Amino acid sequence: MKKTLINYLGFLGVVSLISYTMAVVFAPLAYPAYNWQSQAVSDLSAVDAPSLMLWNQLASLYGICGMVSITSVCIYIQDKLNRKLRIGIYLFALMLWISNVGYTLFPLSSSGNAGTIQDIIHIYVVTVAVVLLSIISLLFIIVGGIRTSTYRRLSLFALLSLLLMFIGAIGTGVVPADYFGIPERFSVFSVTIFNAILGIYLYQGFEKSIN
Repeated sequence: MKKTLINYLGFLGVVSLISYTMAVVFAPLAYPAYNWQSQAVSDLSAVDAPSLMLWNQLASLYGICGMVSITSVCIYIQDKLNRKLRIGIYLFALMLWISNVGYTLFPLSSSGNAGTIQDIIHIYVVTVAVVLLSIISLLFIIVGGIRTSTYRRLSLFALLSLLLMFIGAIGTGVVPADYFGIPERFSVFSVTIFNAILGIYLYQGFEKSIN
């Protein structure tokens, strides 16, 4: 298959993952008191976090590249794939848009939860919407992918992403507070990694599974 510009835009999903990973790994260097084992990733980008500037620099490609990639995927799959796969990917894209816009408009006002209106919207509105849409979209992709041999591997990736998400959600509720940040990272990375996988599928034209 001859590659077009929209196929190459899929690489931006991988760039988004790299940018996010760099921010998660290196932003704590500007936050001396930060403990990655006990604190959430979002603490690094809180309004009063000393690491905010470094986070914004390192994650500068995370949001925009991720959105361009998933939006390109949505445009490319029109009249392609089966209905459940398309619905799942569209819902996944909607989740990423809500995440990108919602967390930008309502960042944590302080590391942790200071209980302000801004924090309440961040945690109980944006996060809840992101989690629900993530689960629903991945379930659609899993079911849609199983129905055709070409996309069973994509279905498996979606299942693994969903399992990581559940591990993160359950883990943060059962582990001691001193280790909250460890399972939380399973959840946040599961979405970014799956978006990168969709970007690779876009590059391949959704014609074959990732080898």
